[in-house]
Formats: sequence, structure tokens, C-alpha cells
Amino acid sequence: MAYRQIPLSKLRVNRNNDRHGEQGAELRAMAWLLNSKTTHMRNLARDIVENQGLFEPPLVYPDGESFTVADGNRRVTCLKLLRDPSLAPTVDLEAYFRHLGRGWTPRTPISIECQVEADRDRVDEILYRRHTGSQGGIGQSPWDDRAKHNFVERTGKKTRIDPAIAVSTILHRAGYNTEAAKLPRSNLNRLLSSEAVRGRLGFTMADGEFKLLRREDAVVRALLRVAQDLISRKIVLGDLWDADGKREYLNHLELEGVLPTNAPLPDEPWRDGPSVPDPDDEPPAEPQPPWKPAPPLKRTSLIPQDLPYAVTWSGETARLKDIWDELQHKLVLTEQPNAIGVLFRVLLDLSVAHYIATHTVQIRENDNLAMKVDKAAAHMRLAGLMDAKHQTELRKFGQSEHIVSAHTMNAYVHSLRFSPSPEHLAAMWNALSSFIVKCLNA
Repeated sequence: MAYRQIPLSKLRVNRNNDRHGEQGAELRAMAWLLNSKTTHMRNLARDIVENQGLFEPPLVYPDGESFTVADGNRRVTCLKLLRDPSLAPTVDLEAYFRHLGRGWTPRTPISIECQVEADRDRVDEILYRRHTGSQGGIGQSPWDDRAKHNFVERTGKKTRIDPAIAVSTILHRAGYNTEAAKLPRSNLNRLLSSEAVRGRLGFTMADGEFKLLRREDAVVRALLRVAQDLISRKIVLGDLWDADGKREYLNHLELEGVLPTNAPLPDEPWRDGPSVPDPDDEPPAEPQPPWKPAPPLKRTSLIPQDLPYAVTWSGETARLKDIWDELQHKLVLTEQPNAIGVLFRVLLDLSVAHYIATHTVQIRENDNLAMKVDKAAAHMRLAGLMDAKHQTELRKFGQSEHIVSAHTMNAYVHSLRFSPSPEHLAAMWNALSSFIVKCLNA
């Protein structure tokens, strides 16, 4: 443990703060704190000025030439705004901090004392032991359920399930001794802390029990590669620190063909006896059935809540995650079909835009949604992320007479006569969900 005076200009408010999850940029993280905790932030800033300083040094860790704040992001945000009120996200907050800053004598400090920890595991242990009471905003605000969930999803700590034990078990059944090889289980648990990551590797622990989503030999092959990368230290803690790092690693494995994306699960359960992985045995391509009318509606939301969609969220897709959560957990198909139809259209549009921007897909200024979907799908086909049959199905999206079409989705927004039905919305999601997930994982 070391305490140092660090210039305020070298401190970075954490864009991946567990309080709010991935935000993508420092200013966006600051805006979230100020907009979501307005009263607490005002009280804290006033307390800082009245006492001419902080009672508790922020906890930071080195990050290149600067330092990222692990704990104390509200305090550092207040200091940054007291020094430069123009950073405030609203006119009212800018005026508040400008007026408040006049009470600091002689001027807001240019450096503050911080607790510096280079060991990020220790940072997480410290974070876990803090956060008890808010005291009206002057103390540290307690983590809500979302923050606790984000922390567990990011780190894999203090959960009732241990993915590393389950992975070690299935690798042992395949003849690989992870104990003898000294598999770094804490780093493996960090990688596997998210259900979306587990889904991309071919298994789920959504119910607290290891269950295969793909064929066992393909899952074993992928998990063995992950274990080897961790044991050899090709992949270390810093590579898996947040969702961005995990996503980058999984995308790399997908490009190498390591992930078991095209290995359908056989009928028999995995516990009835493991198959022997054959490195030369290429799994068959997963068939892409043509679109069919949706069965009678059983789910209550557009995005089924019982399916483990393998989306690895990042700061760049933070807003898309909020939209996804609303469509999966908040809006009811039978009660808000119009709102769902419009938001579904927004999710598709922004997801495709994210894929196009990430992969620099060439589009024209006047390309409509159908053209963008077609170009993104063509790029996925060339990159090996989509088979020809799926691409052919998506080409029908530009045909106005096709039930799953851009014409239909545009009517959700612009037509005075068109009313989306819950069954139709569900069918649209069934047809487009795989493509949307690929776009979000770009």
C-alpha cells in the first residue's frame, strides 16, 4: 500500500465503474454519476468545499501514463468539476459547481493524495470490503443490486457457483489434469464470470449447474485452449480486467475457429459419458432453418428471458445493453407492442451501425437499413461468421413483401395504420436475433 500526491489531470474517472457498468468514456461515466446521483453529488461537493479537502484518499491503480480511479469516482468527479465546471453535463450543474467553487480558498487543488495499488486483485478485494452506508451522499453510496451484479459479472468473485471447478472437472474427464498444470483459477473465474462469456464457450451455469450448450468435444477443445493460454500466461489478469478485454479475447478465439459456435448439442446429456475430442474432426455446420411463423406465444417479453444469449457487452454498447434489458425484462409483449416495435427497430439499427463502424464496412451516405443489413451480413459471410444459407435468408430483409423485412420494421415507426402484434414481433425476433447478437459482439 502506498500513498502519493497525484495531479488531478492524471486521474481518470473509471468508465467501467461497477456502480454503473461499462460507459465507454470518462465524461460519460462522470455524467452518469451526476445525473443518477444528483443529490448525493451536490451534497458531497458541498462537503468537500466546506472542509477544504477529502476525508478519504481515492483508491487508484496505474493505467499507462495516468491513474484510473477504482474507488472514489464521485469524489474525483466533484473535484474535476469544482476546478472546471464546464465539464458538467447540464447548465444547472455547471452553475452549481461554478458557484460552489468560489468557496474554495485559495483554489481547488491541482493534486490530491491517493492510495495507489498496482495489484488489481488487491484492488477488487479492497472494493469488496468497502461500500457500507451513504450518509445522505457525504459517505460512500452503497452498491445497489445492479452494481453488485456488475461487480460479480466482471470479476467472478464471491458467487455461489465456481465456474473454474466445473471447467476443471470436464477437462479432467477428457484426460487433462488442470491441478498438475497449475491452472490460474482466479483468472479463469474472472473470464467466466459472465453468462454471456460462458455461452460463447458453449456452456451455461444459469441455474447454478454446469450444462452444455454445444457438443462436448467442441466445448472441451475451446476450454482446453483457454486453460493453455492462462497456464502459459499468454493471457493474464490485465487482458481480462473488464468486458472489453474479455470480448477482445473471445473475438480472437472466434476468428481462429476455436469457439464451438457450429457444434450443436446432441440429445444425450453430457454426464452420460464424455466423448473423446478429435482435433481433426471438424464439426458440421449448424443448419439455418428458413423462417417459419412463430408458435403460439408463451413468452412475455420480446427477448426470451430463459435463453442464454452470448452477448459480451462493452462500453461502446452500453446504451444498447440498456435497450436490450428493457426489451428482455421491462416491456411486456401483450401490453406494450407499439413501444416494443419501435425499440426493436432502434436496437437493430444501432447494432448494425456498431458492426459497420467496428469493421469499417463500406457503405454509402444514402444506404437504408436493408442495405446496411445486407452489407453487414456479406462482411460476416466473408469473415466466416455466417454461413451462406443464413446470408440468403437475411437478403429477404430488403423485400417489402417478406414478413421479416425493413419495410415492416419501418412501419412500426412511421405508419399510422400498422399495429404490431405480439406474435409477429416474436417471429421477427426469432428470425433476426442471431444476426443482432453477431453485430453486438463485433
